Amino acid sequence: MPGIDEQTRHLVRIAASIAGADEQTTRIVMEAASGQVLSAAVDEVILQSYLFAGFPRALNAARMWRSVSGIAAPAHDPSAELENGSEWVERGEKTCEIVYGESYGLLRENIRDLHPALDAWMITDGYGKVLSRPDLDLKTRELCIVAACAASGQQRQLHSHLHGALNAGASGEEVSATLDALADLVGDSDLSRYRGLLSRVLARRHPPVSGTADVH
Repeated sequence: MPGIDEQTRHLVRIAASIAGADEQTTRIVMEAASGQVLSAAVDEVILQSYLFAGFPRALNAARMWRSVSGIAAPAHDPSAELENGSEWVERGEKTCEIVYGESYGLLRENIRDLHPALDAWMITDGYGKVLSRPDLDLKTRELCIVAACAASGQQRQLHSHLHGALNAGASGEEVSATLDALADLVGDSDLSRYRGLLSRVLARRHPPVSGTADVH
């Protein structure tokens, strides 16, 4: 059956609740996931949420997950050490290029035009230090980013990461199922608009063959 598995469904809902819901709703979403998902995967969704929802929401979410799951954080995380800086740059460039595909070069130019520090941080911190961490695959990360952008109303970034999820290996059905999983976390009108955006993204990526579009 096309769509997303139960673990991914819980993860995208956690990502969405961190980015756009109140603490009570986020706790309910986490309680539903507790015992049903790998705690390390939830940790990764929480860690990456600081890129899309800010540090305060990430901290609150981490505190809440420790309470709900009863699972302590790891004692240390070697991949977070500053000595990995050069590796973050290398991994970040590779990961960002996967997500943006043919638009990668233009993205880098556009972000540098905004500010060179934003370009450097996007690659080193965003795509290298965080989104290239090994404990969650890139496809799932991108589906969670889609959920976070949808829940927080960031349509410009949502558009980019709809493409990003597809570039990272998600099917159109998986991205659609991600939006469906947010039905109680995103307003109906917004969700309808995002589904329309996905339809346009898919149509541009897979245009009908000339002369066959109207054949029934």
